[in-house]
Amino acid sequence: MARKNQITASMKHDAELQIKDMQKQIDYDTKDYTIELLVDKFNKKDFFVPPYQRKFIWQPKNKSSFIESVLLGLPIPFMFFGDNEDGRMEIIDGAQRIQTLVSFKNDQLSLTNLKKLPSLNKFKFSDLSDSQQRKFLNRALRVVILEEGTTTDVKQDLFNRINTSGVKANDSEIRRGSYPGSFTTFIENCSNDEQFVKLCPVSEKQKNRHERFELVLRFFAYYDNYLNFVHDVNTFLDDYLINNLESIDELELGLVFKNTLLFIEKNFPNGFAKTKNAKSTPRVRFEAIAVGTALALKENPLLVVDNIDWIDSEEFKQLTTSDASNNQHKLKRRIEFVKNKLLGV
Repeated sequence: MARKNQITASMKHDAELQIKDMQKQIDYDTKDYTIELLVDKFNKKDFFVPPYQRKFIWQPKNKSSFIESVLLGLPIPFMFFGDNEDGRMEIIDGAQRIQTLVSFKNDQLSLTNLKKLPSLNKFKFSDLSDSQQRKFLNRALRVVILEEGTTTDVKQDLFNRINTSGVKANDSEIRRGSYPGSFTTFIENCSNDEQFVKLCPVSEKQKNRHERFELVLRFFAYYDNYLNFVHDVNTFLDDYLINNLESIDELELGLVFKNTLLFIEKNFPNGFAKTKNAKSTPRVRFEAIAVGTALALKENPLLVVDNIDWIDSEEFKQLTTSDASNNQHKLKRRIEFVKNKLLGV
């Protein structure tokens, strides 16, 4: 059967010519520059940020995380420069990294919220030992340099492609990939539990981006320590995961998780979701039901309830529909609302 919109020999020929023509417009070289040289040339304006670049938007934690990666010797993604007629180079991609290096080298940045090197929190560059300062400055970063004849349109197109073509990893994906350990594996196994999957619907996109891993981690973190949660969910979850990577009691936590699922399946017709045919589960609703139930069972392992009519109450709706995941008071209220209702308090 003939294919609609058949590609003809003439069309293939034209496409081949177009590819070759565009390839001629992009010639490049690859060089390794030490951080010391990058900083020096940026300060002398030999390397500059062109007008089409976005403004410098990294927050202090992003800057510190990047410097930590450099100190750890982790691979740093290529930067892209473009040669100019006057001998200077424009930074097509990498401006935020270079400006962070400059800021740190000039003692304008104090490190904060470091995950792997917490002993360096509050450090500036001059606080490092002489040997670590030299190693930092001698670290080489790879740069792809587009040759002088490359047009501005091509450079800007490259910048746009680099900054829009990828999908940024979410916090759960970063945690899952950054902190391997027995606890991470345990959470992953719980997130794939057949009963949990049934009770906790998520969209296909959320599934692919490990939403259930996020929910299970929140369950254990809040069950164990919700009274000490202050404001920043990501920091709270990161710290909890890191502090328990190799020190959890899988048997005990597994029992808490499974007993909670059994109780939910028996008493909550819609599981953790709002409706029977829901395609996703709101995080605040999940936290309230899951953690509240687990805490109620902790107080009364033989708990039996007559009904859960309160699940449709206006009060529960207000507690679980407002965007208050970073609010300590509301987190405590929604968890304890479920717990107290189940216990008949």
